[in-house]
This record gives sequence, structure tokens and C-alpha cells, in this order.
Amino acid sequence: MQTERPSPRYSAIDLWSPSDILDAMIEGQFAAVGAVHASRAALERAALAIEDRLKRGGRLVYAGAGTSGRLAVQDGAELMPTFAWPPERLLLLMAGGHDALIQAVEGAEDEAEEGARQVHDHQLGREDALIAVAASGTTPFTLACLREAKARGALTVGIANNPDTPLLTEADHAIRLDTGAEPIAGSTRMKAGTAQRVALTMLSSLVMIRLGRVYEGLMVDVQATNRKLVRRSETILGQLTGHSREQAREALSRAEGSVKLALLLLEGSGIDEARSALDRSEGDLRAAKALIEARRSQRRRA
Repeated sequence: MQTERPSPRYSAIDLWSPSDILDAMIEGQFAAVGAVHASRAALERAALAIEDRLKRGGRLVYAGAGTSGRLAVQDGAELMPTFAWPPERLLLLMAGGHDALIQAVEGAEDEAEEGARQVHDHQLGREDALIAVAASGTTPFTLACLREAKARGALTVGIANNPDTPLLTEADHAIRLDTGAEPIAGSTRMKAGTAQRVALTMLSSLVMIRLGRVYEGLMVDVQATNRKLVRRSETILGQLTGHSREQAREALSRAEGSVKLALLLLEGSGIDEARSALDRSEGDLRAAKALIEARRSQRRRA
């Protein structure tokens, strides 16, 4: 277990100067990002496989315990406001439940039967994709989630920081983040945690981009749940269409807050035509615009 072993490099860290301690920890953060970069091919393969399942209407599922579980839950929770990912298509399996998000729940990570039960109760199937995260690669709860999900036909992605561990060898797609020993032995909230956070962000963001939830580098599926995000929606529309903030605000009102729908309205589509195009293109704005333009060309030729 490389993440658990003490490193001679840091054996006297408690005697170092504060600046040297900080330098060592910063060095570890750079190493964590380097570990993710080394795994980019595996991340790409996993993202494309997840995309395929989600295009069939499946759910995106995260599973983990402790620090790894909290990082996984955080990544999943951010998909709803950022990309308007439907909550009914998101499942967060955390050892110890909601309480474990803010405090340690003793023994929760060892409850393999609970992990398997949760996957069974939520009836994961062939259209679903599960991302299981554990620095050790052996956490019983997380491993049980992965094994039960795989047995039920779901796609499984394992993210771990130790080589040749069950989470990696048994997953359909293995993402090993080789972060090695920690500056504080066994404290995987440090290098291992940073690498997991970066990997999860890259993986889910690539999937969302592939699913058409980003257009021209902008969050066109953002949910305007507060004033800041309302202003961001108006700004996005202004950038994409050249219309004023007032015009963008009026279009958003007609579109019930949907940036994609509002953009099509600002570009001259009727509300029914715009909704139909987005429905037919499964929410892909670029494809919806192409569909509307093709219809207009047909009408001009006729």
C-alpha cells in the first residue's frame, strides 16, 4: 500500500521550518496533478464508455467512503447546477450515509453488505454507469458497490491510488493515480485526494461536454438558482447572440430559465419550433441549431 507507507523523504517533517513544510506539500500537489496527466488515456476511455451508457438514458452513480466518498459525492452534486444533470439520473452512494459527509462514521467503510444492498435496492442495470473511488483500492463498502453493480450489468469505473488492487483489477475501466507516499503517512486527503478530485472533475466534465451540455465553451445548461447564475445566464446569451441583457432576460423568462431555449428564441425561432428541435437533438444545442437551419432551407427551396 504505497499510500500508507511512511516515506524517508518526510520522516522529519515535524522538525522542518514552516516554509519547508509548505514547499513539500505544494510539491505533492504538483505530483498529484502529474499522476492524473499520466492517466489521461484511461480517463478518456472511461468517459466515452460512460457517455454511451448515459445516452441510453442510464444513471450516473458515484460510490465511496471517507475522503474518497466525500470527493465523489461533491463531484456528482455539482453536475446538477453546472450542467442541469437530472437528479433522478444521479445516485450518490456514501458509506455511512449523509452523516458521513460532515463527520467520520466509524466502521462504515467496512460494511460490504451495506454497499451491495444499496446497489441492489436502487436496481442498477445495464444502462447505468458507476464510478467507485478509493485511495487504497480495497475499501470493502466501495468494492462491494462495484462488484454488485458489475454483476447487474452496469458499467464500472474504478479510481484508486495503489496498483493491482481489486477496485482496479475488477473494474471495466481502471484509473490508477500513482501518487505514492504522502507527506503525512496514510493521510490520503493530501496527494491522493487531490489526484482523485482532479480526475473526477476531468472525467465528469468530459462526459458532460460530450453529451452537449457545453456550447462554445459556455455552460448553456446552467441552472439559474440564484442571482449570480441568473446574471451568468444573461451574460452567456449576450455573448452568444449579441443581444442586450434586457432582451436576454425577456427570452429567459419566456424559456422558463433555459439558456438553450432562450438562445433559439433570440435567433428567431418560435417557442414550439425551438422546443421540438431541442427534443429531437436530445438537448444538443449545436445539433438543434443545425436542425432548425435545415428546416428553414427546405422551406426556402419549396
